[in-house]
Amino acid sequence: MTEGPTTDTLTVRDNRTGTEYEIAITDGHIRAADLKQISIEGGDPLATYDPGFVNTAACRSAVTYIDGDAGVLEYRGYPIEQLAENSTYLEVAYLLLNGELPNSAQLDTWVHEVTNHTFVHENMKNLMHAFRYNAHPMGMLQSSVSAMSTFYPEAINFTDPEVRQLQITRMIAKVPTLGAWAFRHSQGKPYVYPDNDLSYAENFLAMLFKMSEPKYEADPRLVKALEVLFILHADHEQNCSANAVRSVGSSGVDPYSAVAAGIGALYGPLHGGANEAVLRMLRRIKTTDNIGDFIEGVKAGKEKLMGFGHRVYKNYDPRAKIIKKATDEVFEVTGKNPLLDIATELEKIALEDEYFVKRKLYPNVDFYSGLIYEALQFPPEMFTVLFAIPRTSGWLAQWQEMVGDSDQKIARPKQVYIGERTRDYVPMNQR
Repeated sequence: MTEGPTTDTLTVRDNRTGTEYEIAITDGHIRAADLKQISIEGGDPLATYDPGFVNTAACRSAVTYIDGDAGVLEYRGYPIEQLAENSTYLEVAYLLLNGELPNSAQLDTWVHEVTNHTFVHENMKNLMHAFRYNAHPMGMLQSSVSAMSTFYPEAINFTDPEVRQLQITRMIAKVPTLGAWAFRHSQGKPYVYPDNDLSYAENFLAMLFKMSEPKYEADPRLVKALEVLFILHADHEQNCSANAVRSVGSSGVDPYSAVAAGIGALYGPLHGGANEAVLRMLRRIKTTDNIGDFIEGVKAGKEKLMGFGHRVYKNYDPRAKIIKKATDEVFEVTGKNPLLDIATELEKIALEDEYFVKRKLYPNVDFYSGLIYEALQFPPEMFTVLFAIPRTSGWLAQWQEMVGDSDQKIARPKQVYIGERTRDYVPMNQR
């Protein structure tokens, strides 16, 4: 059972005035608004300056727990290792959204609801066809998810629990369809409609790769690997894209627009593009014989070691361990990716080298995921789409939690103004 909030205090002395203030500590945090009582005469109240939210909590959340030092990741208290081993993605999505694992009847109902919403409006095909032949799949996904708000205008009434649940179901069901169509568009192939006889992961693979065969049958090992990847990417606490969803959602906009903002954040190379950077690095190394020189280049600041280290984890990313195991199952089907030998040897050397150990640079989720995606014949531009599809459930869980949080207000951070002041307008002929 989770213990209730614990309260203590922090005594702060303002050396400018000699005044002391007592500030409440709740769950290991102080409220930034409590610092506003600290000021000097004629000055602004004290505020914190924290670019990138390095040490600022923007919300209280019960969705995902991370202990970066111990390498722990839990969804609603359940270890990611257990979920990846035993669950399906839709079961995990239910957990994230509802707080508890479903029983058999609840899971059957949830899977049925999602399955019945996999088709998108026919007019969406016209939108997809309008994109240029070489449009980036991620841009197409972002635009099409945003466009769904115009297909379902009732979504703005999300304070109604039934309306909110319907939009959540629709989005989780339709995002794989849109992602698969973006993939087919980039290849000049006809779009494939969902097959509601298939599971969530099987259906996605069918929409991606089905050609002239009457029924697409995916290898069960690939289906399982995709389920695992979807589970591992479902949520990751208050990352850049989750923060974008919450920030945009705080304005009261519909959930489609809020999730489109999350997709836009994930589109950025610093967030969703790391696994592609890993592949470029491995190709540049070329052979295991070159790893020693590459490592020395990293130490000298001439090379970057991609796929190692994480803003949160100061230990081995637990997702990386699971993905590393999944690579073996995928390569049984697709054949071994020649880059795997380089990756494995690079990881071995880096984990033993004092330079990297001292800096706590351990493999993260991106180090092996790109190898799997490439083995499944996805081009690099699809990698972030494969990330966004499962992350939709996490974004919606975060959004739903924010909607029901009485503490939340419209996002409006403060700034430290450093520009000019009280300047007089200069007429054009005097400049």
